Amino acid sequence: MKKLNLSLAVCLITVAFSGSLQAQDTNTDNHTITISIPEVALVDIEPAATKNITLGFTAPTEAGNPVTASTANNTLWLNYSSIKSVADPTRNVSVKVNALIPGIDIHVTAAAATGSGGGTLGTPAAQITLSAADQTIISGIGSAYTGNGANNGHNLTYALAAGSGPGGVAVYADLQATATTLATVTYTISDN
Repeated sequence: MKKLNLSLAVCLITVAFSGSLQAQDTNTDNHTITISIPEVALVDIEPAATKNITLGFTAPTEAGNPVTASTANNTLWLNYSSIKSVADPTRNVSVKVNALIPGIDIHVTAAAATGSGGGTLGTPAAQITLSAADQTIISGIGSAYTGNGANNGHNLTYALAAGSGPGGVAVYADLQATATTLATVTYTISDN
């Protein structure tokens, strides 16, 4: 019985040893990496602390002259971040205003992107007269980022015009004296 146990033990050790000899490493190996890239569509107006602007008109000092619009404001910047999806290869930024002011056209123009961004940045449209309907102000945005803050992205220029001006839609006859009227301008980034 002792010989049988000793023989069985020697066989088991030999099998275990021979199994470990066959499991040697080779000169190559590999593994997988799982990568996840989120879809991104973010937009904001900078500088955030001072993004509310004031525009107005000056009364004429000579009878027979119209009111004069204040100087255009170009202190705001449109920033965005975008990672496109496979289904929608580009995005647009649209703009609209919540309240039309009788007799006044509000114009906005976006400049070409500048600053520290990268990727497929969008192309700005020509000057837009704001309305309650969404209008595309930046088109063709791919996977891109403009950089954050002022002096990055698209510089926005806002200007007022009394109605009946070139390219306008408002009518001068609709102007009404008001101390303060608020209009909210909304920018939206979306798939095409």
